[in-house]
Amino acid sequence: MAFLGGLFSKKKKKDLDKGLEKTKKSVFQKITRAVAGKSKVDEEVLDNLEEVLISSDVGVDTTLKIITRIESRVAKDKYFGTAELNRILKEEIAFLLAENNTDFNTEPIPKDGVKPYVIMVVGVNGVGKTTTIGKLAHQFKQSGLSVYLGAADTFRAAAVEQLVIWSERVQVPIVKQKMGSDPASVAFDAVSSGQANDADVVIIDTAGRLHNKVNLMNELIKVKRVMQKVVPGAPHEILLVLDGSTGQNAFEQAKQFTKATEVNALAITKLDGTAKGGVVVGISDQFKIPVKYIGIGEKMTDLQVFNKEEFVDSLFGDDSKVVS
Repeated sequence: MAFLGGLFSKKKKKDLDKGLEKTKKSVFQKITRAVAGKSKVDEEVLDNLEEVLISSDVGVDTTLKIITRIESRVAKDKYFGTAELNRILKEEIAFLLAENNTDFNTEPIPKDGVKPYVIMVVGVNGVGKTTTIGKLAHQFKQSGLSVYLGAADTFRAAAVEQLVIWSERVQVPIVKQKMGSDPASVAFDAVSSGQANDADVVIIDTAGRLHNKVNLMNELIKVKRVMQKVVPGAPHEILLVLDGSTGQNAFEQAKQFTKATEVNALAITKLDGTAKGGVVVGISDQFKIPVKYIGIGEKMTDLQVFNKEEFVDSLFGDDSKVVS
């Protein structure tokens, strides 16, 4: 079966390049201005580079870490000039992502072989949570897996309706109840139905109300607990969906949700419509949680498994060399 983590095709790479184009263009225009008239990397160039990274939503702490590493390399190599800055920045960001994104199993099957593999999807309203679920369901199905959806966001009629539309579009079963039902009850029914029908994957949508509310935290704990009555160890994956175009607000949402529940995977969406793709680097570094998926467009295939090497290559391609 061709699972989501299969070979990174030329088509996927082309889509990734296109999806990150706004960030790439923005970053390199800023870097070019930062080194204008300079032949060597001095304190002023590093200060300018710091501003570039922070304004690209890499985040202050992560930016300072990158600048410190570059400073160290400059100190060791007296021939280090601004012409090499693009390559060095690319290398340091690649190192950072390699350190902070542990390898994960892209095949949605628990290690002990128990089915179904349960994914609980969390995140505030408007980040592309339902769309991410639909695209995941489609891609899993294309890989030959049977999928069930659970509409456990019972507080918004629109949320259930959206998920029903996706289930019909992708042609996978959905388990839902009437508005206002107990979300944990929906999750229990969805996992039970998935198990009874020998499903490979069950994806549970959850409420996306304000992320700083204690009742949401308690609700997520309850949803997890009832699913474990059906499948021990469920959910196997708690996927937090963040909107990359919101920049620093995505950091705050990540902070609140990682406090509320044991998030072990991230999906960062809407990167194609923003110049804030640096948020992927910062969130990866600050939360030490694997970025598993990135959204780079509207097509079903535009939710990609995050590939660290290809991501950095798309941001720092050969056609974007810094002009000193």
